[in-house]
Amino acid sequence: MSTSQEPRAKDPIDAIVEQWARVRPDLDTAGMEVFGRVFRLARAMGDRMEKAYARYGISRGEFDVLATLRRAGEPYTLSPRELSGTLMLTTGGMTGRLDKLERAGLLRRSPDPHDRRGLQVTLTEEGLELIDRAVGAGLAEQTEALAALGGERAAQLSSLLRELLAATERQGMP
Repeated sequence: MSTSQEPRAKDPIDAIVEQWARVRPDLDTAGMEVFGRVFRLARAMGDRMEKAYARYGISRGEFDVLATLRRAGEPYTLSPRELSGTLMLTTGGMTGRLDKLERAGLLRRSPDPHDRRGLQVTLTEEGLELIDRAVGAGLAEQTEALAALGGERAAQLSSLLRELLAATERQGMP
């Protein structure tokens, strides 16, 4: 763990900021420093998560569907519309994921007993077992990455990001 006395290692964002400082010293690059790192971190962790889920034969997008059903609690059932809304997907994008997961035996679609025009999507026993293993693998990757900060600093980062996200989402509201 580094202390404030030790020199910090430079990263690619530092190089970009230094280049801008040379050609446009008038720019305030504080946002670039934060969000450049957030974007690179999201991409790097996304790749790690994709590899973790691939061991279970699913993509991140398919993980999201299964995890959403799992988080819904027993009987692990939602409508395609509820899934689409939660995952911010079009119905077309959702249909493709559901088709693949149903073919793999991880979920099943059935008529909605309360709406004869509707469908329900339910995790199968195999899907439930798989998502429980896959979520554990994904959390292990995230825990390993956060270990570089230590518990207190990781909690501080989470709190700061929560605050920044809330402010950013408020600013984006019409």
